Amino acid sequence: MDIRPLTPDYAVAPQIDPEDLVAIKAAGYTRVINNRPDHENPPSHQTAAMRAAAEAAGLEYVVNPVIGGALTEANVEAQAEAIANATGPVLAYCASGNRSSICWALAKVGPLSPDMLIAIAARQGYNLEWLRPQLEALEPRAIQSPEALCALCDARGVGPCVCAKGEVEHVR
Repeated sequence: MDIRPLTPDYAVAPQIDPEDLVAIKAAGYTRVINNRPDHENPPSHQTAAMRAAAEAAGLEYVVNPVIGGALTEANVEAQAEAIANATGPVLAYCASGNRSSICWALAKVGPLSPDMLIAIAARQGYNLEWLRPQLEALEPRAIQSPEALCALCDARGVGPCVCAKGEVEHVR
């Protein structure tokens, strides 16, 4: 299992196994988002088996299948809702973690800037530079200045928070 945290409240991973779910719960995650369509997996890793294992481990399980190269606005909205409605940290997985990081970046472009989203994903090995045009198209709703981000964090008591040096400290 290779959990790659993008923020304190959202991590991505390549394909997990049903037996990993107990350790995922023990690591503090409360919700798992499956971004793989069933046709990509053998029966042992398809939705029914993974949901049963997740629920047995005490995890919420959300299915948001993203077809490689065919990401939809509905996928992004479903991911954003699953993240926003979680009662604690979320782990999303797909074959490599890339689709899960793409969905997160598109869902978080407001309030985070494309530069921040791309940098956060890059720290975990995901190159989202190719996604920049789409992120920039959504950018008007993004907060750009570190001071504004810190003010938002202070006002709400949650991320995103970026220090005046532009280093990500906490992003929710």
